[in-house]
Amino acid sequence: MTRRGGSIGTSRRHGSKPANERPALPVPVAAANGQPGRLLLLILLVCAWAASWPVMKIGVASVGPLWFGSLRYLVASVLLLTIAAARGELAWPARQDRQLILISGATQMAGFSALSGAALTILPPGRAAVLAYSTPLWVAPLAAWRLAEPLSRRAILGLGLGLAGIALLVAPSLRADRFPFIMADLMLLGAAGLWAISIVYVRTHRFIATPLALAPWQTLFATALLCPLAYLTAGAPPPIDRTAALTLAYAGPVATAFAYWAMVAIGRHFSATTISTALLITPSLGALFSAVILHEAIGATLIGGICLIGAGIMTVILAPGHAKSSPRCWQGHR
Repeated sequence: MTRRGGSIGTSRRHGSKPANERPALPVPVAAANGQPGRLLLLILLVCAWAASWPVMKIGVASVGPLWFGSLRYLVASVLLLTIAAARGELAWPARQDRQLILISGATQMAGFSALSGAALTILPPGRAAVLAYSTPLWVAPLAAWRLAEPLSRRAILGLGLGLAGIALLVAPSLRADRFPFIMADLMLLGAAGLWAISIVYVRTHRFIATPLALAPWQTLFATALLCPLAYLTAGAPPPIDRTAALTLAYAGPVATAFAYWAMVAIGRHFSATTISTALLITPSLGALFSAVILHEAIGATLIGGICLIGAGIMTVILAPGHAKSSPRCWQGHR
């Protein structure tokens, strides 16, 4: 064990393989290294994130949105630390990666969790998932502003379609007597915007460690942000009853730790466009799970919003210049 450049694990030496190149496949992927196995892993990832929305709805009702997010990331941190240690990748992050941990942990994890959790105390999870997954719509203008990426006509068209879908979903809330619903819609759009900020930053970051090695530090930082905020706003943690325990047992290990590992694994075999396209299924599947589990009504407004936002995201994804984005951009938790 060595210590060099902030690492408490194996340090990079001159001429060694860069840490952000593809290491050996994890055992589950290596065991199913054919295309069907990789496709199954992608399907499981989509299902895990889709099912997490009704689960989160139940969880935040049991322990509150901030404590739910805190405990979820605490559980995920323990599991991700274990996975990183088992793969020999557990190391104190290098200085170059620490800014990524701070930005991603604060925006993509803590901020997204706090805003989406608060919104789920008001809105049904299917509608919430659709608005939260509008993230790619905000990536295009952010990248054009921050990275000077060209904003093509196709990207502008996609943004217009997505905004039309958002307007369709938000329109029923635009009444004075539905102010809490307006705020919930804005919180979800804010969550999507925070995720977009993280994605744009990841595009410019030069990784020293692998994304999987950085994941536990990101979730730990998110936990460190959420716990004090939860205590200040909601007091001591509430008792964890059976319902809360079951939702946390899904949200932490499955929807966060497994999902992050799976995203890293499939990112080595599928293009960013393929992954982004597959993840378009998540909000509609989340609405379906919500209808089955929580009996959420799926009306014409929700269907229309899903179709318009989905079409807008697909148009943005297929716009010139977008396909070059790294699959790391989608890594995270939902």
